[in-house]
Amino acid sequence: MKNQPKLVLASSSPFRKELLKKIYSSFDSVSPDIDESRKPGETPLELSKRLAIEKANALASDFPEHIIIGSDQVAMLGEHQLTKPGGFENSVSQLSRSSGQVIHFYTSVSVLNSKTSESITETDLCKVHMKQLSDEEIKNYVLRDQPYGCAAAFKSEGLGIALFEKIDGEDPNALVGLPLIKLTRSLAKMGINVL
Repeated sequence: MKNQPKLVLASSSPFRKELLKKIYSSFDSVSPDIDESRKPGETPLELSKRLAIEKANALASDFPEHIIIGSDQVAMLGEHQLTKPGGFENSVSQLSRSSGQVIHFYTSVSVLNSKTSESITETDLCKVHMKQLSDEEIKNYVLRDQPYGCAAAFKSEGLGIALFEKIDGEDPNALVGLPLIKLTRSLAKMGINVL
């Protein structure tokens, strides 16, 4: 991996950092500080893609000769967006609504070469089929895993996996926040082989 361009992860997420470390050991991680509000009429797919691109572009002037990775995840229960719950009550409420339902996760990753302005953006769609959960199971889970900073109020890489009936998706990493299969493909197109 000598003479490879420097990588920057446009995120302060500890989950995304851990995922990127699986495939690339040396990179900077910087919060892009952008407005993540949904625009009127914007679909979950459009929102996820736009924010991934905006996150990467937000760091381009500070890192002018780098490969910048932006990623964003939108979780939807029907027409309702599931955000980071922030605390116990909201976590219980989200999981109660999600019990026995299917949650759609749109996880986009945008790879930007800030030197050439070349950019590749892809989106992974993952469907999580939730078990029918009792109030006690939900509260026990939230107390144990404390998923307060996770969209849809669970950590799939932790005890959250016990909440699922099944997962339909290409890449289990996407559910955690960074689709590594699509990312490695995009990096390869930019001349970075992680192997």
